Amino acid sequence: MSQRSNHHVTLHLCPLEVWERQSRQKTYLPEAYDADGFIHCTDGDERVIRVANQFYTADARPFVVLSVDLDANGQPWKYEDAESVFPHIYGPIDPMAVTRIRHVQRDASGAFLGIA
Repeated sequence: MSQRSNHHVTLHLCPLEVWERQSRQKTYLPEAYDADGFIHCTDGDERVIRVANQFYTADARPFVVLSVDLDANGQPWKYEDAESVFPHIYGPIDPMAVTRIRHVQRDASGAFLGIA
């Protein structure tokens, strides 16, 4: 599996209610994990907002962005895109590997605006 350096932190977008339901458990898995077979992540705040606007504007739930230390998480991960900005985690996220949780700002139409 590819790794850039020690303590590579990436971002994972998820509905707040999903994170709250699983954050006190031993592991977190997104709703689409069974269908996808991995956890989608993104390097960089601006890219996360672009991805959110591309795929999640119809989902009216509040969202958060988890900063995940891939090395501390202990699961295999790799980049499968040409630009190496969208790592996939092949296993669950350990909530202890989440270093930061930020809320996503949206407008009335559902567009994602930024991360607070």
